[in-house]
Amino acid sequence: MKNYLLLFLLTGTLVMIAVMGKTGESLNDPPQTPGGILNLEFAYNATLSQQVITAWAPDEGIDRIQAAKINTWLDFIFLFFYSLFLFQMCNVLSHTAKAWWQTAGKWLAKGALVAGVLDMFENTGMLLTLYGNIHNAISIFTFTFSLLKWLLVIAAILYVIIFGAIFLLKNLANKA
Repeated sequence: MKNYLLLFLLTGTLVMIAVMGKTGESLNDPPQTPGGILNLEFAYNATLSQQVITAWAPDEGIDRIQAAKINTWLDFIFLFFYSLFLFQMCNVLSHTAKAWWQTAGKWLAKGALVAGVLDMFENTGMLLTLYGNIHNAISIFTFTFSLLKWLLVIAAILYVIIFGAIFLLKNLANKA
């Protein structure tokens, strides 16, 4: 059952990465926003948020603000998949680790769930900005939740990569 759940969560994560990559494609076009939606996530004041919104102003029949709204709404689906996938992976791999690496895996599993919640707050801040509420408080709110989310996500991904590789190597060595 656990394998099916992991497969479901991985598939959902990969599908949502593809969908969001497609819907957010135009957000990378302006030279002012080479990071696409990340530029709005990390705009830590109203001036930077306004610069992103201005760069995304509709031109040549492309409504980047609408694309950013759609992309952000889709992120509510994505965060479900990636946070649960990272939770499951960290949890499963923590059972193969020893000592403090096992404890770290269990904490990072919980951190992955926290990242999903932080992502909800980040999305709320971005949507407020995208709907015209450009204020320092909203920008700081969005930036703070985004930064914390990314720190947790990157830590969980690193744990999964490192201990996933160790787990595979152990299994290969045991079969040899």
